[in-house]
Amino acid sequence: MTTAATPPGLVDITLDGQLVRVPAGTSVFDAARMNGINIPTLCHLQNQTPVGVCRLCVVDTGARVLAASCVRPVEAGMKVVTNSEKVLAARKTLLELMMSDHPSPCARQQNSGDCELETLAKAAGASQPRFAKRTVARGKDDSSLAIAVDHDACILCDRCIRGCDEIKSNFVLGRMGKGYSAGIAFDLNSPMGDSTCISCGECMVSCPTGALTNKSVVGTAIAAGADAQGFEAEDLLQIPVFKGVSGTFLELNRGAIVKRRFRKGESICREGEFGSTAFYILEGQAQVSISTPIAHVKTQGGAKGFFKRLTSTLVARGEDKRDEETRDRTIPIDASVDLAYGNPVAELGPGDLFGEMTCMNFYPRSATVIAESDVVAFEMLRNVLDIMLKNKTFRAQLDQTYRRRALENHLRGVPMFADLSPEFIEHLKESVELQRFAPGQVIVQQGAPADSFYLVRIGFVKVSEKYPGGELVLAYLSRGDYFGEIGLLGGGVRTATCTALDHVELVCISGEDFRDMVARFPGVRTGLEAVAAERHAANQQRMRMVHNVPIDQFLSQGLMEAQSLLILDLENCTRCDACVNACADAHDGITRLVRDGLRFDQYLVATSCRQCRDPLCMVGCPVGSIRRRNSLEVIIEDWCIGCGLCAQNCPYGNINLHPFEVMVDDPERTGRKKAAIKQKATSCDLCTHLKEPSCVYACPHDAAHRVDPRTFFADILGRDSAK
Repeated sequence: MTTAATPPGLVDITLDGQLVRVPAGTSVFDAARMNGINIPTLCHLQNQTPVGVCRLCVVDTGARVLAASCVRPVEAGMKVVTNSEKVLAARKTLLELMMSDHPSPCARQQNSGDCELETLAKAAGASQPRFAKRTVARGKDDSSLAIAVDHDACILCDRCIRGCDEIKSNFVLGRMGKGYSAGIAFDLNSPMGDSTCISCGECMVSCPTGALTNKSVVGTAIAAGADAQGFEAEDLLQIPVFKGVSGTFLELNRGAIVKRRFRKGESICREGEFGSTAFYILEGQAQVSISTPIAHVKTQGGAKGFFKRLTSTLVARGEDKRDEETRDRTIPIDASVDLAYGNPVAELGPGDLFGEMTCMNFYPRSATVIAESDVVAFEMLRNVLDIMLKNKTFRAQLDQTYRRRALENHLRGVPMFADLSPEFIEHLKESVELQRFAPGQVIVQQGAPADSFYLVRIGFVKVSEKYPGGELVLAYLSRGDYFGEIGLLGGGVRTATCTALDHVELVCISGEDFRDMVARFPGVRTGLEAVAAERHAANQQRMRMVHNVPIDQFLSQGLMEAQSLLILDLENCTRCDACVNACADAHDGITRLVRDGLRFDQYLVATSCRQCRDPLCMVGCPVGSIRRRNSLEVIIEDWCIGCGLCAQNCPYGNINLHPFEVMVDDPERTGRKKAAIKQKATSCDLCTHLKEPSCVYACPHDAAHRVDPRTFFADILGRDSAK
């Protein structure tokens, strides 16, 4: 019992004859661990909720039956015995029962020799159980490309389920059946490869046996080279940033991380290349930059004639200022730093990670990285990086580097935040919360209370609204974009649902700090209110429209996605292709129009940029150069690196890559230039330098028209729905 000398909040107990003092509410298991007493367990991990299903951690508390120590809280005056003959005999019997259902050696034991069940059984002398083996096999599941499932090796410890639910919030795994037929299942008992599993590997890392193991056929090895040095698991565990990582995981993923050495001047990666690895610098300095010309594509009139010929050129922003190009302070890249707009070059050093989005989501490289001195770096695949990002030591180091080096530039990269004082920036560096979200995870829900403001640090966030009959995608937000201001400035309720489209990391500013910010800096409030008002007005306009037009019909035809459609009246069209030829003539021989596409009523919606409301072209842009205004118009910023991902993503084939000849530094002859071809993404510009689009003007039969689908189709859909 607690004596008068025991401080409040603490209790005194006896552990194996030793008097100890622990906080009230502590489990017996944790109390023993805190005092150097080891209690074996199979179902309990420190980062998961204890459930007491394996019962291997039983101890004697003086009660009628032994208690599972992981779920038994301490009580004042409790006397606990962890190693009596009675306790050890009970544990041995439990191990024998589990071993009778276990294929020994299991896959984990064969690969790395550390199956937790078999290790404990050997230590207890229970490797050869007295009980009969299971006669009916539960089978294997080989459907996943990444993880092998052996149901016979499963001991129903539930660690995989809690890892999937509590740590990754994927909710794919669960228990199926009862008694002798109980087992784990994916979704509604689907094969793992057919389930909603995203192969994050959390279940595999959590599993204590060979029930869930890495499949070697996945190709988890990085291509070897003269500069690549492999590792053994025990070598990696000696490196501080790998402290706490599962040795079993590293052993099973041998070859998925290598140490590379780069000589001064050697290229580590180049912008626009597709890759699957990330780099973590151990030694040396590297320069990160983008070499693409900072200029946008401008189409202007050329020779005179019946049709004006338009020529596409690269024009610097200073020579042709565009009102919508506002993010001119920094260029977001896939690294711990952003690049200054006027001089897109920065330094990377020891402790910096770059290529995270390329590795996690297979996006193109956002920048070129050159070794400024001899550089030593880890190169790792997604499975290793994902585990590293969950490692507290590694995560804390990355977060600290981001707060110190990039957060201020990230905030000031938003034009309306440029006037924040240095003191307030320093406050935010300490107070903001860095949050991570898995693909498909909901960040904020429409209608929920608004309590935070978010700045996108990594990845893409889908913003959508629910309407009667369907859901409308408003935008895809990338690094440097923000959301949450409407709810905080307005009625305190979220007006849209924001969902992680891929691996997303956010800077979360609390509602209290946000209100303090807008109160202290009137310019920030004015800017945010203007944006919120513009977005709110657009929302109201869409709401008025969907009350009159059946949105499900719009969505099913894809018409709601568009702001400007090129339609061909098939009752007038003679298929002469004058529209296509005129488009090609006006754009250096590269047509931005294909006379094919969606049929609706008597109209053909031709393949030409729709200024989509669900702009898939924006997803994955490694430098965030393709974006949209609040009016939903999609634009391409002048730092486009020509990787082509937007063209690949456009479901309608409406984005092209336009080649331009530019002069670049000649690496073989210092100080000299040479001609090179650089690509920039282009889409239909509606021939803005002419009175009307060339395709419309060229049509001899009045069949081609550019229309706003919201008004053009409203009457048609209204008549159809009234029938």
